[in-house]
Amino acid sequence: MKNKRIEFGVFMALLISMISCKNDKTEATAEERIGAMESYVDSLESVKSDEAVSNWDQITVDYDRRMAEADAAITSLRDDVKKSSQERLDSVKARYFFIKSNLEASKAPVKVNYNQRLRDTFFGAGKLGEDMNFSWVNKDNILQTYQTFFEAYKANKGNFTREDYDEVKMIYEALDSRKNTVENEGLSSEDNNKIAAIKFKFAPMFKVNRIGAKSRENEEAKE
Repeated sequence: MKNKRIEFGVFMALLISMISCKNDKTEATAEERIGAMESYVDSLESVKSDEAVSNWDQITVDYDRRMAEADAAITSLRDDVKKSSQERLDSVKARYFFIKSNLEASKAPVKVNYNQRLRDTFFGAGKLGEDMNFSWVNKDNILQTYQTFFEAYKANKGNFTREDYDEVKMIYEALDSRKNTVENEGLSSEDNNKIAAIKFKFAPMFKVNRIGAKSRENEEAKE
């Protein structure tokens, strides 16, 4: 009996060691692929517009492939590591959308008004118009829409003017209005709670940033 207990203990120790090694390898792979995505978008930000436009099809293919690999790499991570990894990927996606919307606007044959370019920054070219119609948002994509909005906001808030903040407020309120509709169309409690967490972080951040923009512009006006 004693020998069996010893054998079982050795087996469990080996099993734990194997699981630990597997977790370490999984986290290392995820870190490598997320880091590669961050570096890739860093490089896109330094590419000249005309060069990016002429190579955009290949850039899109490369981005989609790399992002698919990064997304796949984080699926098996522990919850705490997965959360921080997903936040990093969401930030990368927001930066990519910003680059893409600027390039699409530069290729457009017609002039795009400033507020439309601002809306494109959050959701991509032409996704949200002046009517603030979020009819394309449903119970399956509303959480991602909030995440995309929040990450784009954090990435660009330092460049917003007071007028920009007025527009951002209108966008946010329109998205909230759409959420009220989607809640009655089967929005899951889990997604609803995650959206509430985003809103909890966004509200005070927006208030402080908006005041900061006003103060900054007042100081610039005095100079």
